Amino acid sequence: MTGFFSCSILPTHSTANVFTMPTINRIAPADCQTTPQLVQAAAATFGDKSFIEDEGKVISFAEFLHSCRTAAAALRASGFQPGQRAAIWAPNTHQWIIAALAIQYAGGVLVTVNTRYKGAEAATILNSGAVSVLFCVGDFLGEYYPQMLAASALPKLREIVVFNKRAEQPHTDWEDFLNRGRDYLAGPEAGSVEQIAARVAGDHPADILFTSGTTGAPKGVVAQHQQNLTTFRIWTEVLGLSERDRYLVINPFFHSFGYKAGILACLLRGTTLLPQKVFDTAEVLQRIQQERITMLPGPPTLFQSMLAFPEREKYDLSTLTKATTGAASIAVELIERIRAELGIKTIITAYGLSECCGLATMCRPGDSAAVIASTSGRALPGVEVRCVDEQGDEVAPGVAGEILVRGFNVMPGYLDDPAATAATIDADGWLHTGDVGTLDDAGNLAITDRLKDMFITGGFNCYPAEIENQLCAHPDIQMAAVIGVPDERLGEVAMAWLVRKPGATLSAADLSSWCRQQMANYKVPRLFRFVDALPLNASGKVLKTELRAMFRQSMQSN
Repeated sequence: MTGFFSCSILPTHSTANVFTMPTINRIAPADCQTTPQLVQAAAATFGDKSFIEDEGKVISFAEFLHSCRTAAAALRASGFQPGQRAAIWAPNTHQWIIAALAIQYAGGVLVTVNTRYKGAEAATILNSGAVSVLFCVGDFLGEYYPQMLAASALPKLREIVVFNKRAEQPHTDWEDFLNRGRDYLAGPEAGSVEQIAARVAGDHPADILFTSGTTGAPKGVVAQHQQNLTTFRIWTEVLGLSERDRYLVINPFFHSFGYKAGILACLLRGTTLLPQKVFDTAEVLQRIQQERITMLPGPPTLFQSMLAFPEREKYDLSTLTKATTGAASIAVELIERIRAELGIKTIITAYGLSECCGLATMCRPGDSAAVIASTSGRALPGVEVRCVDEQGDEVAPGVAGEILVRGFNVMPGYLDDPAATAATIDADGWLHTGDVGTLDDAGNLAITDRLKDMFITGGFNCYPAEIENQLCAHPDIQMAAVIGVPDERLGEVAMAWLVRKPGATLSAADLSSWCRQQMANYKVPRLFRFVDALPLNASGKVLKTELRAMFRQSMQSN
């Protein structure tokens, strides 16, 4: 495709008063089926409006299209062909966004790499994805990232482009890479960039996001262009995201929450995107005040950290009107505190996983506080959700079972792994998520836990997230994580890892006594460990694998 899309004016959801949004919002045309089309449509629709603001650099929607074309041209000049894969191993920056959309503009497939990975872990992803070009940060988190790959064999990798390259180091500097693209666009082959972008189809692979590997080797989840755009067009409409919003994206871009519910969402709605490299409570509060942030997404741990910050009240958070959360079971108390203490009126909870474009259910405007606080809402239009028992039979409302998802958002499969795909998506097209939940009579989904995290105490099923929510209801507990640990008599019992609120002196004995009054005996943790902080991954999720390792280490040292 060589032209632009015309501006499209559409009414917002009929219950827009819930979000106090304008009556009419501009959005990118609904017939966009690919990200190249979306980038062009956003440039035509929103033009000179600010798209990215990153550490003093402002990029409009029109300028972003030009940057994507330039980077796509640089890929072409490097011999990059449609269908090939390029990866990004970097934190949230404007360069990440340009590189990601340029890969797709050039007909390629984006592969994302977790910034917390070490060299060998990143190399596994690069080799599994047969990546030919890597866009990489230089210095970050005390490491020079390209050096971490020095000991790894990467036979398919032809070039590493470094965003903030050290002068004395090899590889390609980002600015030199862009200059290559400018030269290509000035030459006779310039038209091939638009020709290739026009040939990208909605059912072509857009990205490959690798699973965390907590249950084995990471698997590459393939997602297509059109299913990504359809999913987050629905999400942004329900949320009421508009071009008036200023969206601080803390969730890492390598995750669907940051990339799809962040970058793609902002392109769809003309929203200004402000990247945040790492979560720092004081810095985030300062940015909300100074940069007039209106939209903040994140896992529950992010909001818990903000609420617990001792100097929070000195920051003006009045512009912050929207928040989305998910990625874990959420305590009702947390939702109430977000509203009461942070002043956020619109809070949407949602549920999804990489295998269904990151989204399967979400709350709706007009839902009661109880529904938003205690569920992840209902299935997206065109998506089915059910809960089944161990025999695969659908369970009654209110009964816990494995969550199954079917619809346009379900992945076509895992990369080069038909056996794993067949084990995850059954013959009827149902995605078996491995999550446990319940559905109410209205179809609202409440997440109970992960099947793999469940443990059995004396014959009773124990779901850590349920126990964690009950522990967080204690007035002295800021954060809690529960794992199952071996017990000679009961098989496994709960062990709680806890962060006290500032100034609290709660003892294990007092907490144990409180738990016995609040929950069934088999759920009461037998072991309590107070820590200054819980180990979190880059997405803000508690690393249960590290907690289990810390427990084993403590047992070996006794």
